[in-house]
Amino acid sequence: MFLALTASLPALARGAQPDKRVEIANLRYFTHPAFTRIVLDIGTLREYTAGESRNPGLIYADILQARLNPVLEGQSYPVKTPYLSQIQIFQKTPSTVRVSAEVDFAKIKTYRVYHLFDPFRIVLDIYPVQAPEAEPSGEPPAGAAAKPAAKPAERLASGYSMARQLGLGIRTVVLDPGHGGSDPGCIGLSGLEEKTITLDVALMLKKLLVEKAGLKVIMARESDILVPLEARTVIANQKRADLFVSIHVNAHRDRRREGIETFYLNFSPDPGVIETAAAENSASTKNMGHMKDIIQKIVQNSKIYESRDLAERIQKELLKSLSLVNPDVKNLGVKGGPFYVLIGSEMPSVLVEISHLSNPSEEARLKTERYRELAARGIYGGIMDYIHSLGKG
Repeated sequence: MFLALTASLPALARGAQPDKRVEIANLRYFTHPAFTRIVLDIGTLREYTAGESRNPGLIYADILQARLNPVLEGQSYPVKTPYLSQIQIFQKTPSTVRVSAEVDFAKIKTYRVYHLFDPFRIVLDIYPVQAPEAEPSGEPPAGAAAKPAAKPAERLASGYSMARQLGLGIRTVVLDPGHGGSDPGCIGLSGLEEKTITLDVALMLKKLLVEKAGLKVIMARESDILVPLEARTVIANQKRADLFVSIHVNAHRDRRREGIETFYLNFSPDPGVIETAAAENSASTKNMGHMKDIIQKIVQNSKIYESRDLAERIQKELLKSLSLVNPDVKNLGVKGGPFYVLIGSEMPSVLVEISHLSNPSEEARLKTERYRELAARGIYGGIMDYIHSLGKG
């Protein structure tokens, strides 16, 4: 807590006021034969108002003291039903976010706007006079059977994946700073929190990717907010991203353990990987009833070879970069692991553990801007090496 406060002192000294608005980063919807449900994930309790307009036909909710993550700014979602044509979300005023549904009231029986907790979210349920003819769209309800994912591309003897055979390149990268908001991640002995480090490194990395490589970068979060694990790859998929990189800091019961490691999605018999995955997955809202679907998604992960290659290149460049301040930096390797934040991604995806907060020496390094900058540069180097390996950039 002390470190989080001191980190904000320079801004306060310049007269800047802390931004008290909650950042909203995820909207989802589902059209069922009997109704349409729209859910706005907020995470933090916020006051809101709801209303309607008859000309044009709108049902809306205004969330106060809120701001949109750029991933949602000005987004609209066409919906093919007789009674609901479009969902929109936008920054109505500097401190108010509006989500609205464009409807035909003559074809609506009733609607409800309400909220739910843990995490806090606002829900719009719209019931038509008669069931829509359109096929269900959007996000499936909890417990619904997932559609089979595409089978993995056949790996040829030459080792070229389908992505490489098709000459695909990289234009958009999603950066996911681990944890945030009420989820601090691991905490060092001094009180340094993982969520603070990951956001700082991700913002540095974004600057490098945009300014040096000219890539489009989307942040899963840009401030200290809680974004559900399930929503992070959804953001990447909605934006048709080409890469997904989740940034974390490790912790271990043995405080002597140190070093860096990079993961891609897969199963693992390694007790160390299992322990790390269990810690990183603790914020998931899924329950035992979802196990079959989750396992199926891991089995059907079609980006495993590209993800592993990306992980290996990031690990190599990260080691090289961090060795500038720690020549004895330990290489814990590249491993597959069942990390929930990587499940469901439609692009090569990795999770990077840049050091151990549980280790006193690495915690001391993680406190410094130099070490965080070198971590960002290392990940940047790995991403660029991967892009070049595709024959692009």
